[in-house]
Amino acid sequence: MNDFWDQRFSGDGYRFGTEPAAFLTRQADRLVAGARALAICDGEGRNGVWLAGQGLRVTSFDASPVGVDKARALAAARGVPLDAHVSGVEDWTWEPEAFDLVAGVFFQFAPPELRARIFDGIARTLKPGGLLLLHGYAPRQVAYGTGGPGKAENLYTLDLLEEAFAGWQVLEGVDYDAEIAEGDGHVGRSALIDFVAVKPG
Repeated sequence: MNDFWDQRFSGDGYRFGTEPAAFLTRQADRLVAGARALAICDGEGRNGVWLAGQGLRVTSFDASPVGVDKARALAAARGVPLDAHVSGVEDWTWEPEAFDLVAGVFFQFAPPELRARIFDGIARTLKPGGLLLLHGYAPRQVAYGTGGPGKAENLYTLDLLEEAFAGWQVLEGVDYDAEIAEGDGHVGRSALIDFVAVKPG
């Protein structure tokens, strides 16, 4: 898997661009400067770096050393601190109640069993009252073919997320289509899910 992403992230440009997912920018009013944030499977760093630019103390990780190097370079270019680690999601240590916010954007390479383990890790590492920001593709994205893994079982539905985070306060749960242009990796009409929830505390 690392070789796959190293190849995708190779080259001078940024595969998915250097700007954050529009979903994150729409959540700007929910962010608290100084809060400790975790950006999971952060690729070349566009989302983690943006969060750091909002004044959050950001830890990020990705399995690709090439991606993490580019994330560090982007953070340096933007003049923001980013604690970026090379780690596969299956190897990440989900430190209990360590973060005020967890952001996960388009990490849908994970099949259902691994996804469940990731969701458990997210729940463990968020502090009570912590904020979860999830953004990804809905199953009809497979037919659109404009990004994503092409495997419907890896994609989100609102029912799936509400069940996975049962008992959490859902602030936003939206299933919609939009035109996106994020580098050359995500371009065109896309079936998207936004999910924002607060861990019980």
